[in-house]
Amino acid sequence: MAEKTPKIKILETLDLSGIQDEKARQVMELLLNLVEEVTQENQDLRAANQQLCDEINRLKGEQGKPSFKSKPKAKTSTNYSSEAERRTRKKRRRRSKRESITIDRTEILPVDRANLPPDAEFKGYEDVVVQDIILRTDNVKFRKEIFYSAAEGKSYRAEMPSGYSGAFGPAVRALVMVLYYGGTMSEPKILDLLHDVGTDISAGQLSNMLIKGQEAFHEEKDAIYKAGLESSTYQHIDDTSTKVNGENAYCYILCNPLYTVYHTTPRKDRLTVIDVLWNGRTQYRLNDEAMAYLERVGLSAKKRARLWNLPRDVTLDADRLDRLLEAHVPNLGPQQRKWVLEAMAVAAYHTQSAWPVVDMLIADDAGQFKWITDDLALCWVHEGRHYKKLTPVVPLHRAKLEAFRKQFWEFYRELLAYRQTPTNAARTRLDADFDALFSTITGYAALDDRIAKTRAKKTALLQVLAHPEIPLHNNPAELGARQRVRKRDVSFGPRVSDGVRAWDTFATFAETAKKLGVSFYAYLHDRISAQYQLPSLASLITDRVFTLNGATA
Repeated sequence: MAEKTPKIKILETLDLSGIQDEKARQVMELLLNLVEEVTQENQDLRAANQQLCDEINRLKGEQGKPSFKSKPKAKTSTNYSSEAERRTRKKRRRRSKRESITIDRTEILPVDRANLPPDAEFKGYEDVVVQDIILRTDNVKFRKEIFYSAAEGKSYRAEMPSGYSGAFGPAVRALVMVLYYGGTMSEPKILDLLHDVGTDISAGQLSNMLIKGQEAFHEEKDAIYKAGLESSTYQHIDDTSTKVNGENAYCYILCNPLYTVYHTTPRKDRLTVIDVLWNGRTQYRLNDEAMAYLERVGLSAKKRARLWNLPRDVTLDADRLDRLLEAHVPNLGPQQRKWVLEAMAVAAYHTQSAWPVVDMLIADDAGQFKWITDDLALCWVHEGRHYKKLTPVVPLHRAKLEAFRKQFWEFYRELLAYRQTPTNAARTRLDADFDALFSTITGYAALDDRIAKTRAKKTALLQVLAHPEIPLHNNPAELGARQRVRKRDVSFGPRVSDGVRAWDTFATFAETAKKLGVSFYAYLHDRISAQYQLPSLASLITDRVFTLNGATA
């Protein structure tokens, strides 16, 4: 270690500007970047080699390297969060907890008069609020009156109260939904809880209660989605992996400050995103927009000409389109066919008026989100993670990276300030500042390459200059995805189609109710008991559209 110390110190204090010879300085810069490339390549090769060794051991019937790892060092941390850089601390205003507590009953506690002196005078009360909850059965035996008419040969029976159907009342059914979908508890644990408080229920009955007979809720979910899409010109979107009956699938999350909707799908591509935005109504249409799309992706002029044999400006379903393509353009390759379907689906989505069309998506840089909406705004937080993933080993490069990341988040905060008070002068200045910042050449090749990639996304990253109402990040969708991940970790995934719909529907209710300040349990109980005293979540979204104007980053 003593021999290496002077070399390490030289790298830590190295300043290329001190090298007078221009060629020598360029050579040194190339060598330092080569060190970074070789180090990264070595790390990648080590990881690949370990995977191959593990696979060989498994094929031999042995075990691979254990999956658990030691705590990573700071310089190789996989924590790419940028919360510390992008956020500025705000003073929190404390408020009394009593303000939000509903008092269910009041009980007067008397002082033992025997302990009072003769001259004691009553001076009022001291209030102490204690929160508690009662969890017990409320089993009811309904004795339904029966009348018989001999003249009519018919019996008349009393009706059950609203919400009571089957062996379980609305309170049990609402509680089960909240624990499973809102509290992410597993079915066995819910079963244990119900048994502990004295409810006689089987695993099969519990499973059916969670996923069967939910058509009314599915319809209400569609209403929530439509109201949410109509409530703003922009929508957040993200996806996360999930399982359906053990098979890989994907859950898409769409949201804005007033709602969150979930859609589970078997694929992850542009056609799937269109279907999600259209709520499963995807159709196809050949028009000038579709042709322009196909020209942009590179479909040959010859094949585009053959497509004009299809009906123009006519909405087609998937089966009819398949037959027309087989008849008029039979030699389309898989990728070319996919382009045609995407182009015609986008064209049909934009021309229809039965379902709200999204003007702008706020998303990460995944390819499936592009070319669907008029505008696409990229997430600055996601872009910032790319810089945090750079792990230079040369101290000079680490210093340059840290300096640039500081400038990155300073520019981000300037965009936040612009959202509060947008002006034409500020818009022009920030546009020019973006060009200046992301034209920086540092000499650290990996960083310069990353900067150039950010510069190429200028239009999507600076949508806020033309639309100051939109957030600068996609955190709402990512937080929505996190709820699905937690549910997936506990319950793995649904196994049947009814379960898939139920997972999506009740996750939608849980997250939307939270955003609207509505009790998830109270809402479900209101609907299950058929009281309908609470306004629908869809109507609340419509009523609160004005709050979007005050949404902040």
